Amino acid sequence: MRFAQLSKPFRLTFLNSCIELTMEKINAVITGIAGYVPDYILTNDELSKMVDTNDEWIMSHVGIKERHILKEEGLGSGYLGRKACRKLIRETGTNPDDIDLLIVATTTPDYHFPSTASILCEKLGLKNAFAFDMEAACSGFLYALEIGASFIRSGRYKKVLLVAAEKLSCMVNYNDRNTCPLFGDGAAACFLEPTTEEIGVIDSYLRTDGLGLPSLHMKAGGSVCPPSYFTIDNQMHYIYQDGRPVFKHAVTDMTLACNKVIENNGLTKDDIKWIVPHQANMRIIESVAHMLQIPKEKVLVNIEHYGNTSAVSVPLCLMDYEHILKKGDKLILTTFGAGYSWGAIYLIWGYDGQSRLDMINKAAINK
Repeated sequence: MRFAQLSKPFRLTFLNSCIELTMEKINAVITGIAGYVPDYILTNDELSKMVDTNDEWIMSHVGIKERHILKEEGLGSGYLGRKACRKLIRETGTNPDDIDLLIVATTTPDYHFPSTASILCEKLGLKNAFAFDMEAACSGFLYALEIGASFIRSGRYKKVLLVAAEKLSCMVNYNDRNTCPLFGDGAAACFLEPTTEEIGVIDSYLRTDGLGLPSLHMKAGGSVCPPSYFTIDNQMHYIYQDGRPVFKHAVTDMTLACNKVIENNGLTKDDIKWIVPHQANMRIIESVAHMLQIPKEKVLVNIEHYGNTSAVSVPLCLMDYEHILKKGDKLILTTFGAGYSWGAIYLIWGYDGQSRLDMINKAAINK
């Protein structure tokens, strides 16, 4: 019997099977990462001169020693993101013309419009990319990572630039002892590229429930409550946080998300090389690790030196520990933020971090 004589459904099934066998599965892998924080460091000792607090109280309650602050006027998240991107492009030897998508995760854009991503396109000389901002508060980088990975898996995009940039100091009330020790400024950027190896973004569990509005928000500045003399006089343009419900939901939801990706991928706790949690509060990080029964030696932490940098915290942590990351390491990234928004991503690291850093240092010496 000839192929043409077979039934149409059988022929379609056969052809689809052949296509699946001949096509290699495309996945998205991080191929480089870089970050930037402002030079000015606001220490706990200096903060104690501004508000009724002290180093011992801050360290015992949240585990933060210092945070970087962008003090220069006229500069915002776009400036921080630009510095991180230029470092990444330089270190990876990337031609800006090869970047075909730029995603910026930020809660503190330069302007309501245009997007910070569009500003970065002009500043970085990106001629062949489309770009957009997205906002998921502290979960922004994980959401952007999943979105970028989906664009890569589609086969239409080859080089995606993910940027997380936050100038949280512009929303901090330095008379509020409950929130002013928490937040810092910074940016981080990474490239996502296609691979047919079993590495990269393997799985995710991301959720938003909308329960968090009363506990974590900025009261004014949006369309519900536009800026006015009243909102300014009543200090409504600062971060408001009710710590207890935020803490409870953060621990519960981050633990749940991590367990979901562990179970869904048949992992054991021994399989996991590193947990990279959102750097919001040392007590939250310790509680999540305890509930996951993950030893603290497997939890990457840098909150002491940066504070909570919102969407930037996870990629900034990856950058700080890049030198110990090796190809094939199994990581779980997890975050929790306003909304509430939270989740976890199962990531298999794609390169030897120390080898990359050695190459960068060698090139700098020879330059």
